[in-house]
Order: sequence, then structure tokens, then C-alpha cells
Amino acid sequence: MVEKDSRLPLYYQLMDILLEKIESGELVENDQLPSERELCDSYRVSRTTVRQTMQELEKQGFIYKVHGKGTYVSPKTHNQSLVKFYSFTEEMKKVGKLPTTQVVSFEKVFCDNKIAKLMDLPVEEEVFKIVRLRLADQDPMLYETSYVPVKDFKNLSSQELEKTPMYEIFRSQYNVKISRALESFMAVSANNVESDMLNINEGAPCLMLKRITYDQSKVIEYTISIARGDKFTYTVELK
Repeated sequence: MVEKDSRLPLYYQLMDILLEKIESGELVENDQLPSERELCDSYRVSRTTVRQTMQELEKQGFIYKVHGKGTYVSPKTHNQSLVKFYSFTEEMKKVGKLPTTQVVSFEKVFCDNKIAKLMDLPVEEEVFKIVRLRLADQDPMLYETSYVPVKDFKNLSSQELEKTPMYEIFRSQYNVKISRALESFMAVSANNVESDMLNINEGAPCLMLKRITYDQSKVIEYTISIARGDKFTYTVELK
């Protein structure tokens, strides 16, 4: 219970109580929290204290509000380590989520100057342009646009990509071994297409990830991913 004589501010004590309920599993993702009045009555604190608690929990990403409905426990974010190469499919399986892929579009296009330079290809070389929505437990997580050389993956199809992870196709069908990848990050706001695909508000904070993937010195893929800011955190270990 909240201790009125403690040196800790009342709102901070109430935060600890609610966080303990979330961390212990008593309150789980998307559970509705008690109303302001219920919290006031349960813990014998003022509405000002409750509101300060809720503001701080929302700012730290532990809860979210739905206008006219109430306050809910935020879904947990996926903490992705950047120490080694990773696959979305494998990472989601590790945390017990079911990964799925929806191929939004799949077409052959000619390299423009930018793509040709990034992938070390001749201008107007044919590449597959693949737009995919990556989901975990049917929740949209990433909106990706990938470029893959047609000459190296001639029989690649959208049907395969919805059933089998791209890197698994590269390995099993084309004997391609990923040796390294270069990845850059940028904070962005979701545009109208990205917000629609990811089921978030237009302008919501996201991360743009640009990845160039290699088999030895040869570029086999260039991908631009838009990751939901409320679903991912990225960690780098510095030594």
C-alpha cells in the first residue's frame, strides 16, 4: 500500500505498485487498468497523484490511453541486439511469437542509379522489388521493401516468400551463405502508407532500417524496413 509517511512521493509509490503488477503478470498486455476513481479509492490517494502516476507510466511506455475508453497495459517491445546478424522470423520465434509474412507487391524493376550503386550492379539491371508486411501473432511489426538481383534468384516467387523466410530460401535453394550485413538506422515518422500498413497513426514515431546483405563481397539484398517505434528497441554492446 501507499505509505503516507514515506520519503518517496506518493505518485512514485503508486507507480511501483502498478509496475509490480505488470512485471509479475497480474496485469498483462492490453489489460485495462482501474479507473482514476478506483485507484483513488483503493490506495487512498488524490486524483492529482493518480494522474501524475499515469502521466509518468505513459511517458515511459508502460501504458497507453484510448480516448473515451480507458488506460491499458502496453504490449512489450522486442529488444533486438545488434551484436550479430539476425532474422525477424527467428527472433520472433525466440520470444514465443508466431511470425508471418504478407507479400504486398512483387515485381521486376530496373535498377535506378541509387539502387545500382548501393548493390554494385549496372544501371538498369533487373531486380526483384519485394514489399512485405512482417507480423508477429498477427500484429504488424515491420513494413519492408527489398531489392534482390533477378540473375541470382531467377525462380524466386511471392508464394514462396509467404511460406518460407527469404534467407532460408537463399540458403536452401540457391546455396547462398550470408557472411555479413551493414545496417543503418534513422528516426522517422510514419507516412500515410506505412501508418495504414502498420496500423498506427500517421506521424507516429518509427525507425527506418537500411540493410545491405552480402555473400562474401557480393551484395545479395538491399532492404529498407520501417519498424514500429512502440514495438522495437535496439541494443548495441560497446567494448
